[in-house]
Amino acid sequence: MSERHGLIVNCLPLTDKERQAFCDAVAGTGIEQQFTGVSAQRGTMVWHAQVPDELRAQATAIIGNIAPETCADYPQLEWLQTWSAGVDRYVAPGVLADNVRVTNATGAYGQSVSEHLFAMMWALMKNVPMYARQQSEQRWHDLGSALSPVGARVLVIGTGDIGSHFATLCKAVGAHTIGVRRNASKPAAGIDEMHEFDELDALLPDADVVALIVPAADDTYHLIDGRRLTMMKSTAILLNAGRGTAIDPRALAHALSEDQLHGAGLDVTEPEPLPADSPLWSEAHCLITPHVAGGNHLAITEQRIIDIALRNVRHYAAGEPLENVRH
Repeated sequence: MSERHGLIVNCLPLTDKERQAFCDAVAGTGIEQQFTGVSAQRGTMVWHAQVPDELRAQATAIIGNIAPETCADYPQLEWLQTWSAGVDRYVAPGVLADNVRVTNATGAYGQSVSEHLFAMMWALMKNVPMYARQQSEQRWHDLGSALSPVGARVLVIGTGDIGSHFATLCKAVGAHTIGVRRNASKPAAGIDEMHEFDELDALLPDADVVALIVPAADDTYHLIDGRRLTMMKSTAILLNAGRGTAIDPRALAHALSEDQLHGAGLDVTEPEPLPADSPLWSEAHCLITPHVAGGNHLAITEQRIIDIALRNVRHYAAGEPLENVRH
């Protein structure tokens, strides 16, 4: 095998042991590696990729979420490994050259996001957000009937890493899980039955929980709109941890104000941040978190991001196909 040549600029915040593992991954291959990550960034919610100006012209690979507007500064770039799952900003037309491969950190966030969704679901079922509002008002009042995940029909729209993790959690407490994905013939762990998107209208009326974990795309924009909200049970719970654009916010605010749903849990909104004048803020049945389900809120997420990048460095140095390629 002929010797490969290239320069990886590694912006991950690594321990000495982890850095050595990355060095070992390229040893004897002709691939160089420069580290710019700062270990003090570990445990913070946002990592920043900072590539020195003198390395930009030579870099053939970057590990880290560089600013999209600076991508033109990397004329030799052939591979970008992000530490995020979303890569919309990089695969947009004109941001990167056509020959640049983009790989992401899919597989790192399933546990964190699914646990957040699961917590939102159960909190809404037990009216916890409304009780929290009462507590701030020093009110002692029984809010009546609650719901249970036992025997619930949980519709998971988007059954990738996160959706599969969430479905598995739901099954563990007695729910029946129904998946929706573009290719229904492709199975996913935790899903009892799989369907395609064109069956969504038929599935919504029987769903007790509807969880959205879909990317931003033309066919997912306002996937849940006013028409589909009217199809759902008045006892149903709607969750979103994919992209805020999957739900029409005006239609959702109207549905909640008319008690068309039991509740909604949103970790993503349209737009972000959610404007102060959005009626969703004041809806007692709406639980909102500021896009924090993923990120680096769990230490295991950071470790998985690093493990994914390390495997791809090995592949890159060996001239092998990369994992998690996104288009």
